[in-house]
Amino acid sequence: MPREAVLSAAKPIIAVLATMDSKGKEAQFVADVLVRAGAVPWIVDLSLKPHDITGAHLAGVDVAAAAGASWQALGERTRQDAAAAMAEGGTKVLLARFARGEVAGAIGLGGANGTSLACSIMRALPYLVPKVMVSAVAATAAVQWYVAESDIAMYPSIGDVSRNRITESVMESAAWAVAVAAKNRAAKQGAKADNAPLVAISSFGGTAGCVDRVSERLEALGYEVILFHASGVGGKSLERLAASGELAGVVDVTTHELADLIVDGVYSAGEARLTGAGAAGLPQVIVPGAIDHANFWVSQAPERYRARDFVQYNAQNLLMRTNAEEFEKLGREFAQRLNEAKGPVRVLIPLEGFSEHTKRRAHDLAGNDRGPWKHSEDYRVFATSLKTRLKAARVEELALHINDRAFADACVDAFIEIAKT
Repeated sequence: MPREAVLSAAKPIIAVLATMDSKGKEAQFVADVLVRAGAVPWIVDLSLKPHDITGAHLAGVDVAAAAGASWQALGERTRQDAAAAMAEGGTKVLLARFARGEVAGAIGLGGANGTSLACSIMRALPYLVPKVMVSAVAATAAVQWYVAESDIAMYPSIGDVSRNRITESVMESAAWAVAVAAKNRAAKQGAKADNAPLVAISSFGGTAGCVDRVSERLEALGYEVILFHASGVGGKSLERLAASGELAGVVDVTTHELADLIVDGVYSAGEARLTGAGAAGLPQVIVPGAIDHANFWVSQAPERYRARDFVQYNAQNLLMRTNAEEFEKLGREFAQRLNEAKGPVRVLIPLEGFSEHTKRRAHDLAGNDRGPWKHSEDYRVFATSLKTRLKAARVEELALHINDRAFADACVDAFIEIAKT
């Protein structure tokens, strides 16, 4: 086995994640490119069963041991169980070395299983630590699960991950990318930074008027703004970044991912939505933005909802109008999460409409008109349900539409007030 890579401040160490029994030659090729790029490769063998192939700096037996498993025994388990053990061990080892400053980035190589394994390990690294995956399945729908809310850069290998002039060119580009990114990040960390406080804002097309005005005012006040597109992964990323200590606060304009959560829509951000900033003690302004609908793909609305009211937003998205029962449940879901917040919270409810879609008309799935999208009485169901249960925050009901300039200004004024407490 090659001697352990020597640490060097001038040369970032890059973890190369691969199953050496199937991608050994490719891993060594990437390692050689990293050397030419001025980095130090650290090859981690993620093979799911024992072999006698050399070349890894960290052998599979050691990766398995980090998870409390026997590499020899993994060969007798299912592929899924063996992969879970290697992912656990690889994650523990990689995070430990990163915490000691011994890893500056990572690159993975693989097909479907190798991509799943390497990405599950790289997802554990913090945001902005360079992560690259050269994958034979980078262009498939499964990418949403491989990458999830992380910042892994996917490089389609074009052909399967094997050595030929086409795939070698891809692997070479990916290796240079991760090496240069690691050097750039190290250089920035060495420089003194005087950053403005960063505020997260959740956004969507139907709340763009509010989001744009809130962003404009916060930036004029000296804040830096990061927008999160509320399409599931955006909400997960917001919660993760809030927990990381990078944010000064949140103006959560677009919380409709919770509407998708309760009806199993395609833009759910999971049970953790509306929890990360609260657990971190950040000041939060919460708005029920776009909770007047959930999202499904066109022609894929579940059978149980086919009698409901819809609007087709674009060629891909079908919006289902939230009904009174769901608004009542959303009030409970908001209150449950916000009651756990450790920081100051203010909730603003725009009673004249939660999204731009209030100006449209609803239709059934056959295209027949079902009347105005706006149902003011249902919005009050949400407000009542929330206020009845919410103990940790003040609620303001405003006779405004979410995209009215005055409502956006009220959101900023509320944030400035609680950010000072």
